Amino acid sequence: MAEVRVLALDFVGTLAGHGPAPDGRLIAEVLRDLPGTVVPDDFPTRFDNATRRLREADRAREVRSTFATRLRRAAQDSGAGIPDLRLATEAVFTALPDARIDPGAAAALRDLHRTGLTCVLASNTDRPERVRRQTLKAAGIADCFDALVLSGTLGIRKPDPRFYAAVATAAGCPCEDILFVGDNPENDAVGPHKYGMSAVLVTPGPRPAGLPAGISTVSHLRELAAHLNNRREKAS
Repeated sequence: MAEVRVLALDFVGTLAGHGPAPDGRLIAEVLRDLPGTVVPDDFPTRFDNATRRLREADRAREVRSTFATRLRRAAQDSGAGIPDLRLATEAVFTALPDARIDPGAAAALRDLHRTGLTCVLASNTDRPERVRRQTLKAAGIADCFDALVLSGTLGIRKPDPRFYAAVATAAGCPCEDILFVGDNPENDAVGPHKYGMSAVLVTPGPRPAGLPAGISTVSHLRELAAHLNNRREKAS
């Protein structure tokens, strides 16, 4: 059993709760303040309808469309003019509060980082990196992370194997030295486990049926230190 050198940590459900999602009304208000944008009166309805249709299609395909995709579709449907989707996305998520980080999870992360572990944030999110860094800084844990691997920046979401490849590159070590920690069984446990990483699923409930035997579970991030100690004892 390889020694864990790097923690790859999910965000929502692991370090934080769920943040609010932007609706068409808020997006229209933000876009109207951006130079060069044209936002018709029916844009809010068009965005909400496009989001509903895309989510229905996503469930059938077991994927999730990005915010930029939903924004582009609403612009096409309504005739809106959005010259810079990246700038528009950043403006929307700057105006919208991010998820609140759990103080207990933040304290546990600081303790783990003090032991010398490298930490990489590995998250599916539409929020730009600048916004997520501000959230981490406000919670006092920005300095715990050596790298941020975000799907919105990569254009690739978990459980795409290329996402885990990006995590390994950011970590700068072999996959077997990385422990992936998160609350989604497929994205944060099975996916990285298949890629060659160790994985721990954060779940307050019972162990999910069918979870591979090599994947451990904890009910909260504060239990991860004890898990790592047990792992070292078994390896020695």
